[in-house]
Amino acid sequence: MRIAIYSNLNPASNRVASLLKDKIKNSDVLTMDGLNPEIVISVGGDGTLLSAFHHYQDIIEKVRLVGIHTGHLGFYTDWRDYEVQELIDSLEHDDGQSVTYPLLDIKVNYADHSPSDYGMALNESTLKQISGSMVADVFIKEQLFESFRGDGLCISTPSGSTAYNKSAGGAIINPTLSAIQMAEISSINNRVFRTLGSPLIISPDEWIKILPNSNERTVLTCDQQIISTKVISSVEYRISKRKVAFAQYRHTQFWKRVTNSFIGEVGTGD
Repeated sequence: MRIAIYSNLNPASNRVASLLKDKIKNSDVLTMDGLNPEIVISVGGDGTLLSAFHHYQDIIEKVRLVGIHTGHLGFYTDWRDYEVQELIDSLEHDDGQSVTYPLLDIKVNYADHSPSDYGMALNESTLKQISGSMVADVFIKEQLFESFRGDGLCISTPSGSTAYNKSAGGAIINPTLSAIQMAEISSINNRVFRTLGSPLIISPDEWIKILPNSNERTVLTCDQQIISTKVISSVEYRISKRKVAFAQYRHTQFWKRVTNSFIGEVGTGD
Protein backbone atom coordinates (compact mmCIF):
# COMPACT_ATOMS: atom_id res chain seq x y z
CA MET A 1 0.00 0.00 0.00
CA ARG A 2 1.32 3.43 -0.98
CA ILE A 3 1.46 5.96 1.88
CA ALA A 4 2.02 9.73 1.93
CA ILE A 5 2.73 11.64 5.14
CA TYR A 6 1.65 15.29 5.42
CA SER A 7 2.89 16.97 8.59
CA ASN A 8 2.97 20.46 10.04
CA LEU A 9 6.23 21.98 11.34
CA ASN A 10 5.50 21.41 15.02
CA PRO A 11 8.37 19.48 16.69
CA ALA A 12 5.93 16.89 18.08
CA SER A 13 4.45 16.38 14.60
CA ASN A 14 7.90 16.06 13.04
CA ARG A 15 8.80 13.41 15.60
CA VAL A 16 5.68 11.39 14.81
CA ALA A 17 6.20 11.80 11.05
CA SER A 18 9.78 10.52 11.32
CA LEU A 19 8.65 7.52 13.37
CA LEU A 20 5.94 6.75 10.81
CA LYS A 21 8.45 6.87 7.95
CA ASP A 22 10.82 4.52 9.75
CA LYS A 23 8.09 1.98 10.43
CA ILE A 24 6.76 2.17 6.86
CA LYS A 25 10.26 1.59 5.45
CA ASN A 26 10.56 -1.53 7.64
CA SER A 27 7.16 -2.86 6.56
CA ASP A 28 6.75 -5.62 3.98
CA VAL A 29 3.42 -4.26 2.65
CA LEU A 30 3.71 -0.47 3.05
CA THR A 31 5.72 1.94 0.89
CA MET A 32 6.23 5.71 0.91
CA ASP A 33 4.75 7.51 -2.11
CA GLY A 34 4.06 11.24 -1.91
CA LEU A 35 2.96 11.60 -5.54
CA ASN A 36 0.49 8.77 -6.04
CA PRO A 37 -0.60 7.59 -2.60
CA GLU A 38 -3.52 5.39 -1.62
CA ILE A 39 -3.48 6.63 1.97
CA VAL A 40 -2.57 10.16 3.13
CA ILE A 41 -1.64 10.40 6.80
CA SER A 42 -2.00 13.90 8.23
CA VAL A 43 0.10 14.60 11.33
CA GLY A 44 -0.92 17.65 13.36
CA GLY A 45 -4.48 18.83 13.82
CA ASP A 46 -7.59 19.64 11.81
CA GLY A 47 -5.81 22.55 10.13
CA THR A 48 -3.06 20.24 8.92
CA LEU A 49 -5.62 17.79 7.59
CA LEU A 50 -7.40 20.58 5.71
CA SER A 51 -4.07 21.50 4.12
CA ALA A 52 -3.46 17.86 3.22
CA PHE A 53 -6.91 17.68 1.65
CA HIS A 54 -6.21 20.68 -0.58
CA HIS A 55 -2.72 19.41 -1.43
CA TYR A 56 -4.23 16.19 -2.79
CA GLN A 57 -7.64 17.48 -3.90
CA ASP A 58 -6.94 16.79 -7.60
CA ILE A 59 -6.78 13.07 -6.78
CA ILE A 60 -8.98 13.14 -3.68
CA GLU A 61 -11.27 10.39 -4.99
CA LYS A 62 -8.29 8.04 -5.29
CA VAL A 63 -7.01 8.44 -1.73
CA ARG A 64 -8.24 7.94 1.80
CA LEU A 65 -7.23 10.25 4.65
CA VAL A 66 -6.06 9.35 8.14
CA GLY A 67 -5.45 11.93 10.88
CA ILE A 68 -2.99 11.75 13.80
CA HIS A 69 -3.35 14.64 16.22
CA THR A 70 -0.37 15.96 18.15
CA GLY A 71 -2.31 18.57 20.09
CA HIS A 72 -5.97 18.89 21.01
CA LEU A 73 -8.47 16.32 19.75
CA GLY A 74 -9.89 17.31 16.38
CA PHE A 75 -12.88 16.31 14.32
CA TYR A 76 -10.78 14.73 11.58
CA THR A 77 -8.00 13.17 13.64
CA ASP A 78 -8.77 9.72 15.06
CA TRP A 79 -5.32 8.70 16.26
CA ARG A 80 -3.12 9.98 19.08
CA ASP A 81 0.61 10.61 18.73
CA TYR A 82 1.45 7.64 20.95
CA GLU A 83 -0.52 5.19 18.77
CA VAL A 84 1.81 5.01 15.76
CA GLN A 85 2.37 1.26 16.00
CA GLU A 86 -1.38 0.59 16.28
CA LEU A 87 -1.95 2.67 13.14
CA ILE A 88 0.80 0.81 11.26
CA ASP A 89 -0.83 -2.50 12.23
CA SER A 90 -4.19 -1.24 10.91
CA LEU A 91 -2.60 -0.10 7.63
CA GLU A 92 -0.93 -3.47 7.14
CA HIS A 93 -4.29 -5.23 7.56
CA ASP A 94 -6.27 -2.70 5.54
CA ASP A 95 -9.20 -4.08 3.50
CA GLY A 96 -10.38 -0.80 1.95
CA GLN A 97 -12.83 0.25 4.65
CA SER A 98 -13.79 3.93 4.56
CA VAL A 99 -16.37 6.57 5.46
CA THR A 100 -17.15 9.39 3.02
CA TYR A 101 -18.17 13.01 3.59
CA PRO A 102 -19.79 15.55 1.22
CA LEU A 103 -17.77 18.44 -0.22
CA LEU A 104 -18.69 21.96 -1.31
CA ASP A 105 -18.19 23.19 -4.90
CA ILE A 106 -17.53 26.92 -5.35
CA LYS A 107 -17.78 28.92 -8.58
CA VAL A 108 -16.69 32.57 -8.54
CA ASN A 109 -17.72 35.05 -11.26
CA TYR A 110 -16.00 38.44 -11.47
CA ALA A 111 -17.30 41.91 -12.21
CA ASP A 112 -14.55 42.53 -14.79
CA HIS A 113 -15.68 39.42 -16.74
CA SER A 114 -12.34 37.70 -16.20
CA PRO A 115 -12.43 33.86 -16.24
CA SER A 116 -14.39 32.26 -13.41
CA ASP A 117 -12.52 30.56 -10.59
CA TYR A 118 -13.48 27.22 -9.07
CA GLY A 119 -12.81 25.83 -5.62
CA MET A 120 -13.77 22.95 -3.35
CA ALA A 121 -14.11 23.06 0.43
CA LEU A 122 -14.01 20.34 3.05
CA ASN A 123 -15.25 22.67 5.81
CA GLU A 124 -16.64 25.98 4.58
CA SER A 125 -16.46 29.07 2.43
CA THR A 126 -17.13 32.60 3.66
CA LEU A 127 -17.91 35.81 1.80
CA LYS A 128 -17.24 39.15 3.54
CA GLN A 129 -16.70 42.73 2.49
CA ILE A 130 -13.29 44.25 3.24
CA SER A 131 -14.78 47.38 4.84
CA GLY A 132 -18.28 48.18 6.05
CA SER A 133 -21.33 45.96 5.90
CA MET A 134 -21.81 43.53 3.04
CA VAL A 135 -25.06 43.86 1.08
CA ALA A 136 -25.94 40.92 -1.15
CA ASP A 137 -28.89 39.22 -2.80
CA VAL A 138 -29.18 35.53 -1.94
CA PHE A 139 -30.79 33.16 -4.42
CA ILE A 140 -31.83 29.55 -3.89
CA LYS A 141 -31.73 27.99 -7.32
CA GLU A 142 -32.89 30.92 -9.45
CA GLN A 143 -35.37 32.30 -6.88
CA LEU A 144 -34.47 35.39 -4.86
CA PHE A 145 -34.61 34.35 -1.21
CA GLU A 146 -33.43 37.42 0.70
CA SER A 147 -31.40 40.61 0.53
CA PHE A 148 -28.70 40.27 3.16
CA ARG A 149 -26.93 43.04 5.05
CA GLY A 150 -24.31 42.28 7.68
CA ASP A 151 -20.73 41.12 8.19
CA GLY A 152 -20.93 38.19 5.78
CA LEU A 153 -22.18 34.70 4.97
CA CYS A 154 -20.78 31.26 5.74
CA ILE A 155 -21.56 28.25 3.55
CA SER A 156 -20.51 24.96 5.13
CA THR A 157 -20.48 21.23 4.58
CA PRO A 158 -21.94 18.87 7.21
CA SER A 159 -18.47 17.92 8.47
CA GLY A 160 -17.60 21.63 8.57
CA SER A 161 -20.76 22.50 10.47
CA THR A 162 -18.86 22.17 13.77
CA ALA A 163 -16.26 24.78 12.73
CA TYR A 164 -16.85 28.45 11.75
CA ASN A 165 -20.49 27.66 10.98
CA LYS A 166 -21.16 26.81 14.63
CA SER A 167 -19.51 30.05 15.74
CA ALA A 168 -21.86 31.91 13.40
CA GLY A 169 -24.89 30.25 15.01
CA GLY A 170 -25.34 27.50 12.44
CA ALA A 171 -26.73 24.05 13.15
CA ILE A 172 -24.58 20.92 13.48
CA ILE A 173 -25.34 18.42 10.71
CA ASN A 174 -24.39 14.74 10.67
CA PRO A 175 -21.91 14.37 7.75
CA THR A 176 -23.71 11.28 6.47
CA LEU A 177 -26.33 13.72 5.12
CA SER A 178 -25.74 15.20 1.68
CA ALA A 179 -26.46 18.86 2.33
CA ILE A 180 -24.89 22.30 2.63
CA GLN A 181 -25.73 25.07 5.08
CA MET A 182 -25.77 28.87 4.96
CA ALA A 183 -25.30 30.80 8.21
CA GLU A 184 -25.50 34.58 8.51
CA ILE A 185 -22.58 36.37 10.15
CA SER A 186 -23.89 39.27 12.28
CA SER A 187 -26.84 40.14 10.05
CA ILE A 188 -28.57 43.51 10.44
CA ASN A 189 -32.29 43.23 11.16
CA ASN A 190 -34.41 46.34 11.68
CA ARG A 191 -37.40 48.09 10.07
CA VAL A 192 -35.41 48.64 6.87
CA PHE A 193 -33.36 45.46 6.52
CA ARG A 194 -34.81 42.00 7.15
CA THR A 195 -33.20 38.58 6.74
CA LEU A 196 -34.23 35.11 7.83
CA GLY A 197 -31.85 35.36 10.78
CA SER A 198 -31.36 31.60 11.12
CA PRO A 199 -29.28 28.94 9.36
CA LEU A 200 -30.54 27.48 6.09
CA ILE A 201 -29.96 23.87 4.99
CA ILE A 202 -29.97 23.11 1.27
CA SER A 203 -30.82 19.76 -0.35
CA PRO A 204 -28.74 18.07 -3.08
CA ASP A 205 -30.96 19.31 -5.95
CA GLU A 206 -30.66 22.96 -4.84
CA TRP A 207 -27.86 25.51 -4.89
CA ILE A 208 -27.06 28.91 -3.40
CA LYS A 209 -26.07 31.95 -5.45
CA ILE A 210 -24.88 35.15 -3.79
CA LEU A 211 -24.71 38.49 -5.65
CA PRO A 212 -22.91 41.27 -3.76
CA ASN A 213 -24.65 44.63 -4.34
CA SER A 214 -21.49 46.71 -4.28
CA ASN A 215 -18.38 47.53 -6.24
CA GLU A 216 -16.39 47.22 -3.01
CA ARG A 217 -13.90 44.39 -2.79
CA THR A 218 -15.00 41.29 -0.95
CA VAL A 219 -12.95 38.57 0.70
CA LEU A 220 -13.80 35.01 -0.35
CA THR A 221 -12.34 32.18 1.67
CA CYS A 222 -12.20 28.43 1.21
CA ASP A 223 -11.44 26.47 4.39
CA GLN A 224 -10.21 29.75 5.96
CA GLN A 225 -7.75 30.40 3.13
CA ILE A 226 -8.35 33.57 1.10
CA ILE A 227 -8.95 32.64 -2.54
CA SER A 228 -10.11 36.00 -3.92
CA THR A 229 -10.20 39.71 -3.08
CA LYS A 230 -11.30 40.87 -6.54
CA VAL A 231 -14.66 42.54 -7.16
CA ILE A 232 -17.08 39.60 -7.37
CA SER A 233 -20.30 39.60 -9.37
CA SER A 234 -21.57 36.28 -7.97
CA VAL A 235 -20.59 33.15 -6.08
CA GLU A 236 -22.36 29.83 -6.62
CA TYR A 237 -22.33 27.03 -4.06
CA ARG A 238 -23.39 23.43 -4.73
CA ILE A 239 -22.98 20.05 -3.11
CA SER A 240 -20.07 18.51 -4.97
CA LYS A 241 -20.41 15.28 -6.89
CA ARG A 242 -17.05 14.34 -5.41
CA LYS A 243 -16.57 13.13 -1.83
CA VAL A 244 -13.67 12.79 0.56
CA ALA A 245 -12.94 9.39 2.10
CA PHE A 246 -11.41 8.61 5.49
CA ALA A 247 -9.90 5.21 6.23
CA GLN A 248 -12.29 3.75 8.79
CA TYR A 249 -10.08 1.67 11.03
CA ARG A 250 -11.74 3.04 14.13
CA HIS A 251 -13.41 6.20 12.90
CA THR A 252 -14.96 7.93 15.94
CA GLN A 253 -18.75 8.19 15.78
CA PHE A 254 -19.76 11.75 14.84
CA TRP A 255 -22.01 12.60 17.78
CA LYS A 256 -19.37 11.26 20.17
CA ARG A 257 -16.94 13.74 18.59
CA VAL A 258 -19.46 16.53 19.17
CA THR A 259 -19.89 15.54 22.82
CA ASN A 260 -16.13 15.26 23.41
CA SER A 261 -15.37 18.58 21.71
CA PHE A 262 -18.12 20.84 23.03
CA ILE A 263 -19.68 19.23 26.10
CA GLY A 264 -17.09 17.00 27.68
CA GLU A 265 -17.69 13.83 29.62
CA VAL A 266 -21.37 13.48 30.44
CA GLY A 267 -22.09 12.43 34.00
CA THR A 268 -24.46 9.58 34.80
CA GLY A 269 -26.50 11.65 37.26
CA ASP A 270 -28.33 10.28 40.25
